[in-house]
Amino acid sequence: MSNELIINKDDYETRVALLENSQLVDFYLERDSGGPKHGNIYKGKVMQILPGIQAAFIDIGYEKSAFLYAGDFYDLDITDYDFFENEDENVKNNLSDNLLIINKHKKKGRKKRKELPNIDQLLKKNQEIIVQIAKEPVKTKGARVTSHISLPGRSLVYLPTSPHIGISRKIKSDKERKRLKEIALRYKPKGAGLIIRTAAENSLESEIERDIKFLVNLWNNICKEKNRVKAPALIHQDLSISLRAIRDLLNNSVDKVIVDNKEEYEKINDFLDLQSPEYKSRVILYESDQPILEYYDIEAEVSKALNKKIWLKSGGYIVIDHTEALTTIDINTGKYIGKRNFEDTILRTNLEAVKEIAYQLRLRNIGGIIIIDFIDMRKEDNKEKVYRALEEVLKNDRVRTTINKISELGLVEMTRKRLRNNLASMLLEPCPMCEGNGMIKSPQTICYEIFRTIPRIAKKTRSKKLIITVHPSIMNKIYEEEGALEKLEKTTHKNIIIKMQESFHPEFYEII
Repeated sequence: MSNELIINKDDYETRVALLENSQLVDFYLERDSGGPKHGNIYKGKVMQILPGIQAAFIDIGYEKSAFLYAGDFYDLDITDYDFFENEDENVKNNLSDNLLIINKHKKKGRKKRKELPNIDQLLKKNQEIIVQIAKEPVKTKGARVTSHISLPGRSLVYLPTSPHIGISRKIKSDKERKRLKEIALRYKPKGAGLIIRTAAENSLESEIERDIKFLVNLWNNICKEKNRVKAPALIHQDLSISLRAIRDLLNNSVDKVIVDNKEEYEKINDFLDLQSPEYKSRVILYESDQPILEYYDIEAEVSKALNKKIWLKSGGYIVIDHTEALTTIDINTGKYIGKRNFEDTILRTNLEAVKEIAYQLRLRNIGGIIIIDFIDMRKEDNKEKVYRALEEVLKNDRVRTTINKISELGLVEMTRKRLRNNLASMLLEPCPMCEGNGMIKSPQTICYEIFRTIPRIAKKTRSKKLIITVHPSIMNKIYEEEGALEKLEKTTHKNIIIKMQESFHPEFYEII
């Protein structure tokens, strides 16, 4: 398999694309909006405490205050719990790898969860605290922050405030896990913790030691900056999107990193000098006149990823809709009629849709609650096949997902961790014509609305004439209702004149 990392940077934004066998599988976009970015660390001030919902608003220097839950501030002891259900929320929010918390108490059985103190016992108004962006602002919601700091490196994540060790679930070898744990314990600073990432597998001890020293030094510099500034203030800015991609995506499976900006190319090489000099030879400067994303056909693929309807090879299709609370995905057989019985046609369409859904979730970076409406299947073993297929393809997703069994209504409820805005919300905005509804009133509806408005306007004026200006499509519909128009003229004793204005919105009309 040939994998390539494409990095495009201009004066407006940075775009990163991961290609697997020439197919776009991941797309990242960053604009310098000046807003809070995931991973940034701030010295903030407590502005408001909300005991009713165990949360507080923190001023970090932006128009919208950040949101801090009590559970993201109180230092929960991860070792009191088993496997990844109640571990430090910040670890879940900041890591792409699927992690396993090593539980020193797991042989003794699960302990009772500690009760959180009330938020007003933890924080006071105007108190200054250090917080990190766990989730960027989404639409009307402000950023969500945590005081459990995590600093990701190439092979591990440094937890300066949590003395725990975790190892990626994707590292299967018990021998390798034991070796990595021993190295972590050897170099882990007292009182701090480490999460060993998948990239650490088979790494040299010297490489892991180098990563730890780099992150410890980074944390020391953050602490110095914290003592120097007054709240609210940014005290650590996370890496740019291109450097994060190099840190998280560049591994032995990536053959080339192709960059179209010389300055960014040099920054990447400087970064690799410190982090992974063995990969420097894979970084190539793109110097062709043809735009890099156009050359690799990425622009066209991104445009397709903004469509609601996605056709399947068989002739079926899926429809993706976003609402304020969740994302819905509907599967339809479309043009596919199958060759055998109807149940087989449905099964084949659902199984094909499963692969496309997993691909679209990753490419579009869809997070939060997701409802998938599969075509109804009668046989229970067919439902199980579709569920298992979905479970299998989601294993390759770097973002943590949770899925439930197919319900009696043919629905699958699932969640996918949302750390940043999805592709659609970054590239699209609500339609000003339909105000985000996706539909507008029909010409007949507007026509009848005008007919009902005319008598009300007629009662308020002594003028013998009413001039109604409308969009051309509405004008045609009004003339189709010529009899109704004549009746209105008689009942209102007004001369009604219809005028056309092509620049009008189809729903807009004017009565003078």
